[in-house]
Amino acid sequence: MNKVLMHVCCAPCFITVYEDINENGMLIDGKREKVELTAYWYNPNIHPKVEYEKRKESFIKYCQDNGIKNVINDCYDLEGFTRDVVEQVGKDKKYNVRCKYCYYRRLEETFRYASENGYDIVSTTLTRSPFQNHDLINEVAQKLAEKYNVKYVYSDYRHTYYEGQKKAREKGLYMQKYCGCVFSFDSGKWNY
Repeated sequence: MNKVLMHVCCAPCFITVYEDINENGMLIDGKREKVELTAYWYNPNIHPKVEYEKRKESFIKYCQDNGIKNVINDCYDLEGFTRDVVEQVGKDKKYNVRCKYCYYRRLEETFRYASENGYDIVSTTLTRSPFQNHDLINEVAQKLAEKYNVKYVYSDYRHTYYEGQKKAREKGLYMQKYCGCVFSFDSGKWNY
């Protein structure tokens, strides 16, 4: 049975992904397989700190309520994230867009942890959101899969986005109003 480390951006995005994998197995190379799933929290760029804490606590609550094995990498690094964006994102820099750097930062730490702890596969709930750039996520993840020698499995769960939002509300989980970083924070609007 494959050991999967699932990077989780927030509890509302995790609900339908977890339910599907738990009930039907994970779609790997065209077929459904039962897996040993661990949810992994690493989102150091969420702004402000109170928002970070609300999302983290919501994730912890959902995992506890459902008996889901999880790992909390409790690193809040707004200063480092914004510094790195200024230094590394833009024309003629390492990353041409901010979101690509954000995906890289979060997923690299996930792949590193997976590699060091014997996981076979990495995936992410970022691919549940219709607001995220799936092509960039996959590009970043494939490079990291090669670097860390851990398989990446892409799962397109966009069709479950609104269902997950509804279930999160029903469960009383915290529902954020923007992507998470200081740059997407704009009076509670999604701003990518």
